[in-house]
Amino acid sequence: MTSMTSTHPVPDRHGQNLFTSDTQLHGLLALYLPPDLLRHMQPHFERLGALAGGRLDALAQVADQNPPRLEHRTRTGIDAQRIVKHPAYVEMERMAFSEFGLAAMSHRQETLGWKGRMPPIVKYLLTYLFVQAEFGLCCPVSMTDSLARTLGKFGSPELIGRFLPRLQALDFDQLAQGAMFMTEQAAGSDIAATQTRAWQDGQGLWRLSGDKWFCSNPDADLAMVLARPDAAPAGMKGLSLFLLPRRLEDGSANHYRIIRLKDKLGTRSMASGEIRLEGAVAYLVGQAGRGFQQMADMVNNSRLSNGVRAAGLMRRALAEAEFIASERLAFGQRLADMPLMQRQLDKLRLPTEQARSMVFQTAQALARADGGDAGAYALLRILTPLIKFRACRDARKVTGDAMEVRGGCGYIEEWSDPRLVRDAHLGSIWEGTSNIVALDVVRAIRREQALPALQRHFGALLEQTAVAPAFSAALGAALTRAAALASTAAQADGAGIARQAASALYHSCSAIAMAWEGVRCGSEQRIRWAQSVLLHRVLPRDPLAVAALPASWASAGAATTAATAAAAVAATATVTQPVSA
Repeated sequence: MTSMTSTHPVPDRHGQNLFTSDTQLHGLLALYLPPDLLRHMQPHFERLGALAGGRLDALAQVADQNPPRLEHRTRTGIDAQRIVKHPAYVEMERMAFSEFGLAAMSHRQETLGWKGRMPPIVKYLLTYLFVQAEFGLCCPVSMTDSLARTLGKFGSPELIGRFLPRLQALDFDQLAQGAMFMTEQAAGSDIAATQTRAWQDGQGLWRLSGDKWFCSNPDADLAMVLARPDAAPAGMKGLSLFLLPRRLEDGSANHYRIIRLKDKLGTRSMASGEIRLEGAVAYLVGQAGRGFQQMADMVNNSRLSNGVRAAGLMRRALAEAEFIASERLAFGQRLADMPLMQRQLDKLRLPTEQARSMVFQTAQALARADGGDAGAYALLRILTPLIKFRACRDARKVTGDAMEVRGGCGYIEEWSDPRLVRDAHLGSIWEGTSNIVALDVVRAIRREQALPALQRHFGALLEQTAVAPAFSAALGAALTRAAALASTAAQADGAGIARQAASALYHSCSAIAMAWEGVRCGSEQRIRWAQSVLLHRVLPRDPLAVAALPASWASAGAATTAATAAAAVAATATVTQPVSA
């Protein structure tokens, strides 16, 4: 897209390809994707980048301003509920589910012309691009993907054979969408308080009754539901997981109703509603009494998707701010040439690039875990809540601060900024609030021995990273201190510092990952960002002093005395808490 400064004083980035313009991403792709897969996917990334910067972005704006509505009866008086979606949303559904196969690609042997299972990193890269234009639809996409995964892991051969093919399909008129109906009025994050009842009728069919309070994609073809069978014990051990079809085998509607749709702050394009189960037919998934453990797999997959989507939101917000700063003239100069604006943009770049690095690292861990690597499971188990916790919280601030760069126009609904700000608040609430997810980091340390796995992985990355010895020592010491803090949080009386510990681990690990990427990609900028993460988000700072990178950190590859390295370790050992918690 050509510069508009010479023709109009209000810069508009619409029409720019969100993939080709993201030069940092190109270097990372060469690092994380095999060359043959990257060559194959390059045109698909470019096509989606063009859509996200143009047609898809325009559709998202229309769908956001025209939310779905619930109709209870036909015009002739027949009780037949349906959610009426704006054509713009339906067109986006076709792109996501059918054209790019975002929900199905992890469960197929061929997608986008690539033979064999697509690695998770490709799915998340496509989602990362898609969500920069449309966030709301990516929730049903994620739930459909996660439902297929959970069904494939725990469902009986009969259930898998009957329902999985439609979850793998790309034909828009044949494919099925998924959802999970878990939240109840009395049981938000406290899943053990679930009251939905399950029983078997005279024909041996499972039936469900009760209210589900927050159900996104409520007209989905299939939903995973937690319920308590009659005579099952109270608490978590009494819950079982059920697959709930929207339609019965004879084509008639199942026995549940959408009571109303939610009027939400964000994700306005996508329907969320309240559902009343009235003896609905459902199918037991996996082992009775292990519903929460099985549903947790679906929830964790959704949490990872939340982290990916938060990273995408931050990237879009940052890119808009950078474009405006480079194109907007004020007081006789570009905004980007003003020192204070440069500082503000750097503050947006750090969390944005941290999240991107953690998306790549977590996607790799997921691929290894699914491939049978036992050690990778523990790593995935802690990385997932880490990225969900920190990236989703960072997205709220990044989108808000980026909106400010556009000024008054940024507050106007004709631009993307308000939508990004509203949507950014979803990630730190859905699939577990910040407190719940930080406690899940602690739970992974206690139950899965995840902390040693995290230290081994990022310690190995650090060993492969040829940066200045003093900077390397500071990174290693920060990880050690963060792990010690997390160990304290995992003690019986340590829950009160769970958020602090989660932030410390995230910042330390992301700084190592960014330094490792910078060395391998030949990106000095990425190494500088890693240094800034350590300086501004981990190490203690005097708020009345000007922060500056230690000179010893800049001498990459140069010999450094043991005393200098020891001094860096000692400095890092004084960390008490990261800047953001």
